[in-house]
Amino acid sequence: MHIGKHGSLEWLPGKAIGLSENCYPDLAILDIPNIYPYIINNPSEGTCAKRRSYACIIDHLIPVMNNADSYGHMAEIEVLLEDYYHIKTQDTKKLPAQKKVIWDKVSRAKLDTDLKISQEDAFDDFDSFLEDLHSYISEVKDTLIRDGLHIMGQPPSGDTLVEMFAALTRLANGSIPSLRESIAKLLGLDYEDLLENRGKFNPLLQKPNAVILDDINRQIHELLKLYEESSYDPSKAMEAVERIFGKKSGEIEEVLIYIGDVLKMKLELTIEEIDACLAALSGSYVPPGPSGAPTRGCADILPTGRNFYSIDPAAVPSRAAYKVGMKLAEGLIERFINEEGHYPESIGMIIWGGGVMRTKGDDIAEIFSLLGVRPVWEDKSGRVTDIEVIPLEELGRPRIDFTIREGGLRDAFPNIIFLINKAVEAVIDLDEPDDMNFVRKHYRETYSDCMDRKISEEDSREMASARVFGSKPGTYGAGVCDLIDSQNWETDEDLANVYVTWGAYAYSEKNYGKFVPEVFKQRLEKTEIVVKNEDTREYDFLDGDDFYSYQGGMIAAVRHFSGKDPHAFSCDTSDPDRIKVRTVREEAKHIFRARILNPKWIESMKKHGFKGAGDFSRMVDIAFGWDATAHTMDDWMYEELANTYALDKDMQDFLNQHNKYALHNIAERLLEAVERKMWDASQEMIDELKEVLMKAEGDLEE
Repeated sequence: MHIGKHGSLEWLPGKAIGLSENCYPDLAILDIPNIYPYIINNPSEGTCAKRRSYACIIDHLIPVMNNADSYGHMAEIEVLLEDYYHIKTQDTKKLPAQKKVIWDKVSRAKLDTDLKISQEDAFDDFDSFLEDLHSYISEVKDTLIRDGLHIMGQPPSGDTLVEMFAALTRLANGSIPSLRESIAKLLGLDYEDLLENRGKFNPLLQKPNAVILDDINRQIHELLKLYEESSYDPSKAMEAVERIFGKKSGEIEEVLIYIGDVLKMKLELTIEEIDACLAALSGSYVPPGPSGAPTRGCADILPTGRNFYSIDPAAVPSRAAYKVGMKLAEGLIERFINEEGHYPESIGMIIWGGGVMRTKGDDIAEIFSLLGVRPVWEDKSGRVTDIEVIPLEELGRPRIDFTIREGGLRDAFPNIIFLINKAVEAVIDLDEPDDMNFVRKHYRETYSDCMDRKISEEDSREMASARVFGSKPGTYGAGVCDLIDSQNWETDEDLANVYVTWGAYAYSEKNYGKFVPEVFKQRLEKTEIVVKNEDTREYDFLDGDDFYSYQGGMIAAVRHFSGKDPHAFSCDTSDPDRIKVRTVREEAKHIFRARILNPKWIESMKKHGFKGAGDFSRMVDIAFGWDATAHTMDDWMYEELANTYALDKDMQDFLNQHNKYALHNIAERLLEAVERKMWDASQEMIDELKEVLMKAEGDLEE
């Protein structure tokens, strides 16, 4: 039994599918049954385990998800904001003093760096600054974070069940409406305005939209707690609505009935995760089930305890995904134009098979949208049969070039690689000016360079049209995280060389992993934007080293080969109707505020002892890796990591009791950041960390 995602067996050298007796996974597993409990939201890597290690997957539930809420400085600032609005209407003479108190607290919390604003600019238009501040705090506290870890076979209960119901119904589930949106509608509020303008003051209700959203979240909890008293009896749904809101709502009742009739039963069946393990161990049948991210409007994929499957590769991208992909492309281009004043010519994109499976192809649709092509779908099956070029007159902008560093497409979606290649060749052959077709422009430049190097005409065309790159056939990963973990690097050049060595294998219909390092370097040199989309908050880019190895590695490589930092974005599509385009630095700060420094998350992880401590330690490694590659960390972030995870007495006691190695690693990694001049720490803090490290070393030696 492999416990949890993921083991190393399925990543050993060998064929992607249909393993031979010479493939390492086959040699290792032989005829031993491989029973594999696996989280339901990672179908891509689970599918690799099936294909490359003959796994019988037994999927398990995600951890309970709940709102980050506010704490510490942010909670104090919220109180100050409430006082400010009260003073503004009651006693304006006190406003100057209140402004200073707010700014001092914002500055102390380093929120001015998040908002990229100076004191002078803030005081020039203080109300506008407060609107941005309140919006930011609201967005952070409204982020879904995990309540610890899931324990196999244990359904949520009590308050955790209420939190899970709230998370699973935040977005619409097919025809079942969003609970939060339905409540906003009942109260006569514009839900889109609440989310888009969180800091805006509502003169009718005499409170900002952020506070109104807090009120709605509180009402959801009260409603579900009241509904819990009836054991979620659907016949009592409308009664609960009337008791909380004083009037009826068919939409809210529909959601509550869905909770009582469907979700309650599906979550109760979580106990079958253990039953399925026992069945597999006795050689019995484990029934199949779908996979994906339950909180992304996909609660119907439950229950867990199933041998999950993924999607039809030929139906990617779906029509719905194509709409999301167009929004992603438009948002990315718009953000770049706002900052640079012109269209980007070339975008570097990280695409993983897991995201493609969960979203049915948002990333692929974004690539097609950038190119200015659209899929052709078969009416009945929804399968993609071809692509068609969108005329420039209809597109209304240049065709944007791209470079994909894939992870999982090679094995799970070779058909998509072929389709992308077909689209590129179609766009290359268009008779369009260079300033409206950057794909053709860059193709001609690379083709000319290859011909100058006496490469054959056919090979020159193939190399110049290459857009999808990945690991060497039979291997996996981007290599950068291995280099950083080994501490065997010094400069961007070291990171870039590893990134190219591991990832310069071109994939197309004609070539399966042709090593073209010079072409890959040229592609990276021309890249102006590096982006990866994150389609769920069930985990984030500080949860695993592959995130910085792939995307951070590309950022470092582009910086090295081009001589300048690319624009680096992490697009949040966890709510596909409301996409957020953030820089990786903004996303790192967002995750720090919402999860990493949040006592709510920290205490939930402490419940898991050794494993929780190990996850704290690995998180510090990953934050360091992001900074090494993408320069995401400010000094205050390192200081907070040190104060929270290394120097706090209660945390030291916890780590010493459960996992001394974790404390040693945290202190060592933070001191490495100082030694590499990534963090300008005070001498006092350096001395304290050295003391922690030396004591930890002594304890481990004993």
